[in-house]
Order: sequence, then C-alpha cells, then structure tokens
Amino acid sequence: MGRSPGAMEDASSQKSGQSKDTLSSLTPQESPVRFIHVRLEEYEPVDLSSRDLILEKAREVCKCNRQTIISFFCHLFPVLDWLPHYHVKTQLLGDVISGLLVGIVAIPQSISYSLLANQDPIYGIYTNFFCNIIYFAMATSRHNFVGSFGVLCLMIGQSVNRHLQLAGYSDDNTGSLLVGNSTSPTNGTGVCDRSCYAITVALSLSFLVGLYQILLGVLQLGFVSVYLSEPLLSGFVTGSSLTIITSQMKYLLGLKIPRHEGVGSFILTWVDLFGYIQNTNICDLVTSLIALAIIVPVKEINDRYKDKMKAPFPVELLVVIVATVLSYYFNFEERYKSAVCGAIPTGFRKPTLPDTKLFSSLAVDALPIAIIGFAMTVSLAEIFGKKHGYAVRANQEMVAIGMCNLIPSFFYCFASSAALTKTLLKESTGTQTQISGLVTSLVLLLVLLWIAPLFYSLQTSILGVVTIINLRGGLRKFCDTPQMWQLSKVDTVVWWMTMLASTLITTEIGLLVGVCFALLCIIFRTQRPRATLLGKVSNSEIYEDQSTYKQLSSIANMKIFRFEASLYYANKDYFKTVLYQKTAVNPTLLAAKHQRMEAQANADTGHSKSFFCTRFHCLKPAKKRAEQSPADVCPPSIDMHTLIIDCGAMQFIDTVGLSVLKEVHHDYKDIGVQVLLANCNPSIRHLLQQGGWASNTNCGSQLAFHSVHDAVQFAERWYHVQQESKEKKDALLDPEDLDFQASL
Repeated sequence: MGRSPGAMEDASSQKSGQSKDTLSSLTPQESPVRFIHVRLEEYEPVDLSSRDLILEKAREVCKCNRQTIISFFCHLFPVLDWLPHYHVKTQLLGDVISGLLVGIVAIPQSISYSLLANQDPIYGIYTNFFCNIIYFAMATSRHNFVGSFGVLCLMIGQSVNRHLQLAGYSDDNTGSLLVGNSTSPTNGTGVCDRSCYAITVALSLSFLVGLYQILLGVLQLGFVSVYLSEPLLSGFVTGSSLTIITSQMKYLLGLKIPRHEGVGSFILTWVDLFGYIQNTNICDLVTSLIALAIIVPVKEINDRYKDKMKAPFPVELLVVIVATVLSYYFNFEERYKSAVCGAIPTGFRKPTLPDTKLFSSLAVDALPIAIIGFAMTVSLAEIFGKKHGYAVRANQEMVAIGMCNLIPSFFYCFASSAALTKTLLKESTGTQTQISGLVTSLVLLLVLLWIAPLFYSLQTSILGVVTIINLRGGLRKFCDTPQMWQLSKVDTVVWWMTMLASTLITTEIGLLVGVCFALLCIIFRTQRPRATLLGKVSNSEIYEDQSTYKQLSSIANMKIFRFEASLYYANKDYFKTVLYQKTAVNPTLLAAKHQRMEAQANADTGHSKSFFCTRFHCLKPAKKRAEQSPADVCPPSIDMHTLIIDCGAMQFIDTVGLSVLKEVHHDYKDIGVQVLLANCNPSIRHLLQQGGWASNTNCGSQLAFHSVHDAVQFAERWYHVQQESKEKKDALLDPEDLDFQASL
C-alpha cells in the first residue's frame, strides 16, 4: 500500500527539520503492507510571563511622539484621513444630491419618531441634526445614516413612560406632550411639566447609552454583537414593528387610550382599541386612510423602479405639507377636535446636564438600547462596506455611535443609531462619503431655524401613518420565513421565538429571550451533534460519510467514527452512546458477558484456575482444553480489531472529554480492539500528551495521527503483524498438543 500524503510531505521536507521514523516492530520486509509514521517537529512556545506581557503592552500604549499623536487622532477621527483626499469633481455632486433627498425624507420621520419616543417633535429634529455632524467626523462607514430609529424610539418611549408614571404624571396629559416645551411646574415635581420631565429622562438615558457604547468600543468588546445573529435581529425588529404599529393605531383613529407597559401590553392595547372604537375621530380616520392610499402605492413604485429612477419621489414630505395646509385652512383642530403637533419652537436651547439622579433607575434600560444600537450600526456599516469595497472598523463604529449619543445628550437629543430605511435611501441615491450627512444636517438646520413653526397644524394621525409605513420592511420578513425554514429550521425557530417574545412580552425581555434561546440552540446542537461512520472512496485516500454518499467501501475489521462537534462535559454521554450504537460494539456489555461466562466456566470445572485470552484467541493448559470447549470461556467474537475516531470536527476537548477518550480506549482494549485518533488539531494533541492518553501502551505516542488514511495504514500493518505473531505461537503449540494426544 502506498504512502500517505503526510509521509510524502515528510519525505520532501526532511531538510526543514521534519523527521520520520518507522516502528521498529513493523519493518516493511515482513509484509507487503507498508506504513511510515510521521512526526512533525513543533516550534518551541514563546513563554512570556504575565508581567512581561503587561509591560510590553504598556510600553506600546505609552509611547508618545509626533507620529503616534497624529496616528491617534487619525484613528479617533477618520475624517482627518479621508477628507484631504476628497475628490470634489467626482464625489461632491453625489453627496449633495443624496444629502438633500435624505434630509427631505428625515423631516417628517424626525417628527413622527419623536412621537414614538414620547417626546416633543423638536427633539427628533435636534437628534438627527447633531448625530450626523458627529458621525461625519468619527465614522469609518461612508453610507450609514445615524439618527432616530423606530425600534430604539419605541424602547426609549417605554422607559420614558414608565418613569413618567413613577413621577406621578397621569395619562390624561398625553396631549400636552405634543405642545411646546413649557417649564411650568405641575404634578408636584416643582421643576417642569410632563414634557420637560420626559426629555429629562430621555437625556439621561441617552447619556448612559453613549457611555456604554464608548466603553464597549474602547475595551474592544465588539464581539458582544456576534450573539445577535441575523435571524435574532430580524425577529426582534419584526416584533418591535408590530408593537410600534399597535402603539400608533390610536393616533390613526384619534383615540385617547391609556398607554400600557410591561408584559401583555400588546394585547391590552388592542383590547382598549376595540373597547374605545366608538370614540373614533372621523376626521383623523379619513385623513389617515387617504394618506395611506397615497403613500403606500407611491412607496411601492419607488421600490420597484429604484434602479431606473435617479431619486425616489418624496411622497411623505408632500403628504405632510398638503395635510398641514389643509388642517390649517379648514381648522381641523377646533372644528373636528383633531390632535395636532402644536407649537414647535425655532432655534437651539442652551445645553443642559443629564439628571444623575436618574442614572440608577435607567442603567438597566440603557443596556439593551446600547446593544441594539451598536449592533444595527455595525451590521449596516459592514454590509455596505463589503458591497462598495472599503474597510470598516467595528470598534471605531461603536465609539462613533457612542459619541453620537453621549455628546447630543447635552443638547436635548435622545438615543440614536443607524437607521435602516434612510441608510438604504442614502446608498441608493449615490452617496460617496459622509459629506452627505453634513448636507442632511444643513437641511434640518433650515427646519430648526425657520420652517419648524409651519408644522403647527400637522395632524398626529399623519405622523402615525408615516411611522407605520416605514415599518413595512420588518413586516415583510413574514414572507421570508418559508424559505428560511427550508434553509435552517433552527434559525426559523429562533426568529419566531424572538418575534413572539418581543411582541407579547416586552421588547427588552424579548431580546433577552431571543439571545438565551439562540444560545440554548447552539448548546443543544453541540450536545447531540451528527455522528457517522466513514467509508473509503475507491482508489483514493478520501473517507466520507457512508449514510450520505454511495459507492463507499468499508475497511475490513475496522470502524471509522466521526463526531461532528467538540467533546466536552455536556455531550460526553451522548458520545459514548452513539459510538456504541454506530459500531454495534458495546465493550462494557461484552466485558460483563465475558465475566459471566468465565464465572460459569469456573463453576462447572469446580476450581478457580484463571485463564487468559489474547486479543484474537485463547491460551490455556492443554488438559483444561480437553475437558472444556474454548467457546465456553472465550469472549464473544467481534468483526473489528481497530476503532478510528476522526477528530477533525472537534475544536477542543475538555478534561471530561479526555477522560471519556481514556475510558473508551481502556474499554475497547479489554475486548481486543485498539483505538486510534486521527485529524487532531495541535491543541488536542497537546492535551492528549499532557493528559497521558494511552500512555500505558508501548506506542501510545503514535496513536494520534495526522489523517484518517495514516491511521488506516497503521491499523492494517499492526493487524498483519499480530496475525503473523499468532501463527508463530500456534506453530510452537502444535507439537505439545500432539504429544498430549499421543499420551491419551
């Protein structure tokens, strides 16, 4: 039989320090079965003490010169790196057009998302204005739009409403939340009214969210986002979208119903909607239906022909302008009691400090908002970075989005993140760099300085329509679940579990349930992984799953077992169970049966003389052989002399897994079957060596091979030598048997 690939590679690289040796007892002259054992010489590990490692890192960090200072600021503010190379002729036009279009779309969405976050309309415009300026300076993504995001606004609104209730503000003053920003003391706070207290809570929440995100970025903890898989995030966004739609239905119908929080708020809100349906404001209902009938078809046309259109038609802004004009001239507020935005101030307010007294009660609320915010930002940045061929630094993106929440919290802004719909619009309209974000901020600046008061008569039902229509993407995920089920049933179950938990419980608990359920699915998949027996592809050194591929040949008297997961404490019992099942050989049961047979044989002969068995035949005194048949005392015959365990899919083995391998090796050895390991990675090989796996054998160090084919060759050679040794021993025993029979 020919050499294995490892042996051929070893022969060609002998000069480079690799060595090969042949087992002394397995010389090629004894048999045509040939085997060359491969040993690779390892590099000496670099042994650095913890103290030396810390000092080395400290020297790198504390090194200070002109170049390191420049590198630090360029790393912290990527704009310093790409802005000097900005091509005005080729990039400016696309950035200006994209910035203008996104700014026009952001105007109605900023106002509507403020309503969702339980804030005055002006604060949504503040948020989008400041965030784009900061993100322009600190982002590595060229296409992300950072501002108010529906899911985050929902979570902010829930936290704000909970604190309003704790502070004693009743739901009867809900309408005042949309009117101006009075600071007259009411309801016993002695400082500000309901609107003022709502923005105070939002500012403190935004400060904590930004602080969390900056700490995650500085400490290089971006790996936290890997636990938010795409199905999990998609299910969370869809569940949150259903909750947002439910919360906005009262504005479409013009109803005043209490705002529910906590477990079951989704169902309770719908119960109230049907309970108060007779109080529907006909003006708001008709306006909402007309707005839906206009916006939805135009948005669908924009999506269908986005490749042919240079820019999408700004139907939302057009509807907002027309609705505002109609509401103003026909006086919907007084004539039909329709709810309107009210007075929206112009200009900027003096910076303020977040209320530190609220930090303790907001610390838990800020954590899921921070995680969802940076997960959405980093995910979108990496998607468009890969699409357009530029690098994105995840940790820098976390620092950037953290600054977009921390600094604006002093300027009356609530928490923000990358917004999916506006990012898609920004990318599709030809943006080149974050210069487009500055253009968007200029558009919002015009609104803040002059245009904002013109939206006084805008109906809140129109804002609810704008919010609901922008959630179409999340609802469309329901149509993707059949295809997802065909690709991965586990991912589909994770999607449905996260969606239902986010909808029926709360958004924060739904996110936690989704993460925990996804982790449990991973644990379950490693607890009961796929395990197969391998067969050989004809005329090759390839071994594959016999239950999957046809025309695979089994190796005589050998079983090749593959366990497709790491071996650790949680799946140790399953490993042994499936191993015994696949090989059809349970060494524990066979050993017990052998002991019973031995005890019975000893009882029948009336004495307690022991006998011993070799791995393939029994040897005992000749007189006893004459008295009793060997079948009565020999262990049951099995059609296997070697078990090969393919460890190629095992990333690691813990101490419990090592103990299981030792136990398997010992149990199979007792019934005459040797156990070999193949495809072990270096970490597993080191653990086997340090743990003393098969150390009690003469060739224990040679029982872990670099490939399955090497192990098969070794087993064939070993079996051949054992057979030759058996024949020689039988030949030596034959004359004694003849003399014994002659004496009889």
